[in-house]
This record gives sequence, C-alpha cells and structure tokens, in this order.
Amino acid sequence: MPVSTNIQTVAGSRRIAAFCAAFALGLASLLAWGPARAIETAASHALILDAETGAVLLEKNADVLMPPASMSKLMTLLMVYERLRNGSLSLNDTFPVSENAWKKGGAKSGGSTMFLNPFEKVRVEDLIRGIAIQSGNDACIVLAEGLSGSEEAFARAMTARAREMGLRSSTFRNSTGLPDPQHLTTAHDLALLAKHIIQNYPEYYHYDSEKYFTYNGIRQGNRNPLIYRDLGADGLKTGHTDESGYGLTASAVRNGRRLIMVLNGLPTLKARAAESETLIEWGFREFDNFALLQAGEKVADAEVWLGEEQTVPLILKSPLTVTLPRKSRPGMKVTVVYNGPISAPIAIDAPIAKLVVTAPDTKTIELPLVAGREVEKLGLFGRLAAALKAVIWGHQA
Repeated sequence: MPVSTNIQTVAGSRRIAAFCAAFALGLASLLAWGPARAIETAASHALILDAETGAVLLEKNADVLMPPASMSKLMTLLMVYERLRNGSLSLNDTFPVSENAWKKGGAKSGGSTMFLNPFEKVRVEDLIRGIAIQSGNDACIVLAEGLSGSEEAFARAMTARAREMGLRSSTFRNSTGLPDPQHLTTAHDLALLAKHIIQNYPEYYHYDSEKYFTYNGIRQGNRNPLIYRDLGADGLKTGHTDESGYGLTASAVRNGRRLIMVLNGLPTLKARAAESETLIEWGFREFDNFALLQAGEKVADAEVWLGEEQTVPLILKSPLTVTLPRKSRPGMKVTVVYNGPISAPIAIDAPIAKLVVTAPDTKTIELPLVAGREVEKLGLFGRLAAALKAVIWGHQA
C-alpha cells in the first residue's frame, strides 16, 4: 500500500532526516529485513520470506543442511519447466515407464506414487501433475530418464543448475528426494527455488494448486494441507522421510502480497498441517508491505560546493517497498547521510549519499543514493566569488 513520506532537511548538517515514519525496509528483492523471531516453531528448520521484498519474517536453522525429501522435487519440476520454455520439450511429448522407474517409484515401492504401469507411455503434462499433486516418485524417475538418459545424470544436471541459480548449499543425488546421505539442501535454498518457479513459470505453477488428479483410474488429492483451507495458498510441495521428518515448502497470496514458507523436521502429518497454518497466518497478520518511493523519485537535496547549481537532488534508483513488523512502526527512523557540501563537478547517477534505515529489533540497512542531475563546476570568476563569499560569510568547502 502507498505511504506518504515526510522529508525534513536539517540545515548545516551532513545528516538529513528523511523519513521519521514507521516502516521496515525492503528494496526490490535484493534486501532483506530481519530475521524476526517473535514466534517459536516446532520445526527444526524454518524460513518465511516476503516474495516481493525478500524480507525474512522467520528464520530457524535456515542455512543448515537438511534432507529435503520430496521437497527436492521442485528442482525436478524446474528442470522440466526450463525445457518446456526453451521448446525442446512439449506437454504432449511422451516418455516410457522403465522397469527401473516402476520398481523404485511404482505401486509396490511403498512410497509416493502416480501408479504408473511398466512400459506404458505417459504425457509430460500428466507426469507434471503426478509430481506436483501426487508427489509420484515414479513420475520423477520417468522424466529424469527421459531427459537425461539416467536418473544419476539428471541429478548431476539438477545440482549444476542449482549452482548456476545461486543455490550453493544444494546437492541432488536423485530426482525424487528418496534418502541419500549426500542429497541435501537448506530451507533458504528451497525458498529461493520456490520463488524462482513462482515468478518465472506461472504458466506451469498453476498445477500446484489443483486439489485432485486422477490417473489410471486412481484419484489422489494434493498433499499440501494448506490448499484445502481458505488461506490463499496456491503451492508448492510436501516432503517426508523417516530421516527428514515432515516438511512443506508452501506459498500463499493475500491482497497481492505473497509469502513463501519452508518448514522441515516436524514430527507428524498433523503437526505439519497445524504448524504451517499457524505460521502462514502469523506472517500475514504481523507484517505488511508499504510502497514508499518510486524508481527515480527524489529523496532529498544535497548542498553543492563550487557548482553551477547550489543543490543536487538525491535519487533512489530502484523502487522502495517496505516489509514491516507492525509493532516496530513507532521506532522506525530513516536518514540521508552524505559528506557535504559535495564538490562539483557531479556526474548524473554518481553515488554521493546513502539512505540509512534503523528500527527496533532490526538490522541497519544502507542504500546508495545517486545524483539526479549533472552539476557543472563554476568557472574561474564564479569560483573566486564563491571563495570570497565563504571568507565573508563563513561558508566552508
């Protein structure tokens, strides 16, 4: 929501009070506020972030390696989505179900399955639904073998792609998330992966919100417990093994604001459902987003020394959106800091100041401010006049 700002300039000071308002800060999706720990969770690993600003609302062991179980199937799906996007794969292409895929992930495997029959050919779109809705291990293996020749080769490609995306803590040893001591990731990486899918592949992300899918006459429901409740949830993926406990990577949208949540290590199916609902409600209730500045909007003016203009506007290059814990609003303070007056010449877009944001129980954030226009240096006579004025009136360079 838009918020008015009150900019106050303090004469003769190199610190300009900019916003004496109550807002926590996020900038595009590059800066994060937090982390906040105003609520406890039984999950051994947890992260909640605002998708627009990147602000961290809750963090617990978010960068500690953990087995992701079926939540790693998000990476499998991303690999498929990328092939669909570049045209090397279509939703109507088919892949055969190998004996290996049937044995490892089929009905007799004891794990999550799409109930594929050995040697049948299955459409890519059905396989996607089998993963997103039914968490089918067989569907994952069929796609891995079809795209890379073997699940092992596909897992290596998953890891390489994760590194390219900046998911540097993730290592994949299979396409399913079945237990492997080296198949590890973090809550932070899973949140970034979820955000990437949601923002870049909306034409495929919608499969995550489908509540039921029937294949081979067998109807299965979406395993995401939040999908069935009026919470704004629209994806992504559950996970469970004896080693990992119960986990969920989820996302929900309310009034245009999206939260992404990753939980892992919960003791039971019931605990996962209850904890995920509690935390997503908390995130929407306790925090909000505020649009403060548009890209290129002037924040303040800085004094100029020996320039053809006496001041230069200070500009924030990117739009400024704030994610704020509501209880922190009264203590928020934002100031503009620069060493001035700033000597001319000044080039447009030159970084000449910074925006400093502080608030109770939050980390200080500093953002660069740039010159909004070019300021030429005065000529010789102008500089002499300015120097004489400084001597007479006590102005300092």
